[in-house]
Amino acid sequence: MQLLPSFNYQFDMVFADPPYFLSNNGLSIQSGKIVSVNKGDWDKSLGTEYINYFNRQWLSLVREKMKENATIWISGTLHNIFSIGQLLTELDFKILNIITWEKTNPPPNFSCRYFTHSTEQIIWARKSEKVPHYYNYELMKQLNGGKQMKDVWRLPAISPWEKKCGKHPTQKPLSVLTRLILASTQPNAWILDPFTGSSTTGIAANLLNRRFVGIDKEEDFLKISQQRKLEIEDLEIRENYKQKLNGFSSKKELSNYLLREEESEYQINGNNFDDFILSSFSNKLS
Repeated sequence: MQLLPSFNYQFDMVFADPPYFLSNNGLSIQSGKIVSVNKGDWDKSLGTEYINYFNRQWLSLVREKMKENATIWISGTLHNIFSIGQLLTELDFKILNIITWEKTNPPPNFSCRYFTHSTEQIIWARKSEKVPHYYNYELMKQLNGGKQMKDVWRLPAISPWEKKCGKHPTQKPLSVLTRLILASTQPNAWILDPFTGSSTTGIAANLLNRRFVGIDKEEDFLKISQQRKLEIEDLEIRENYKQKLNGFSSKKELSNYLLREEESEYQINGNNFDDFILSSFSNKLS
């Protein structure tokens, strides 16, 4: 709320994972153990009126920092997603899709009085009703076996290798963020995450040759973000991460696509392919 208004540039895409406000002293099951659902004071609900006030405030600030053709992705559950959807409409965003992320490995329902909660929703909206947005239709179709990609994505929750630098209580999987970014941005796009946490959005953005700014008020989470950023500066780790991501038909599919994307960008700027290969090889050596 304090930092974002001071930015004097705008973003191509925003991903926001705001508080779900579900820390209500309840219990859940994680890795076979009974655990508290409480995440921190930032996740405690102060009532519907406050949730709507909070969401309207941050959405209004973010909207001002979006380019006219920019899009925003916002994740949520039944605890906050209805507030988000209503406010997006009130603030003149155009809702494009509501993605249902079906987790392949959800925790069981502790109380045995409800269906197992196995999904989260991710609203995709653009800033302007009349200004067209970017959508990488061909790639999404390719990743779906040559058929139009549907709005239900079956991807696993976070893997242990994604938490080597530390654990965030609501960390999103790299596979989910990778798909969001590939679907809605082009190379070198600027991406904002106003609730960056341990910066999964930033790691995905950097792996995909996009640029990133993240904001968070919890210093411990920002320290994890820094360690994760340093980790992928190792080219071997960086490539290994790309090969581990779910949602691709082969381990090399993502790297091959990024190479073609980089080549296309290079040629658009008036360079030839031989120079591109030499530059790419030099970057791998440096």
